[in-house]
Amino acid sequence: MPKQLVVLIREDPTTSPRASEAIRIALGLSTGPNPISIILLNNARQLVSNDAYDLPDGEILEKHLPVIKNLEIPIILPIGTREIFPIDEEFTIQESTSSQMASLLEQADRVLAF
Repeated sequence: MPKQLVVLIREDPTTSPRASEAIRIALGLSTGPNPISIILLNNARQLVSNDAYDLPDGEILEKHLPVIKNLEIPIILPIGTREIFPIDEEFTIQESTSSQMASLLEQADRVLAF
């Protein structure tokens, strides 16, 4: 039976390479049989903005973000994110409440937090 995976990214991509590395890891995990979701919190939400390629690790993101779009990996964002960041609508975006995200994390078989 497949295991539900969640990658939780809360690192600030403007100050830490961990956010971009987490995207790379999430993409690698998506190639297996297990369904995966990505939760972006705080400034990590910039990873799916129209300005993502202008971030410090933009060259890494240019390789991986288009594949995440094409694979339609679910990206979960807090409600109201579109009002703060210019989100690239080509991603498979779902805005959720804090309790919905907590429930997703609770139900996941494996959670990787960055």
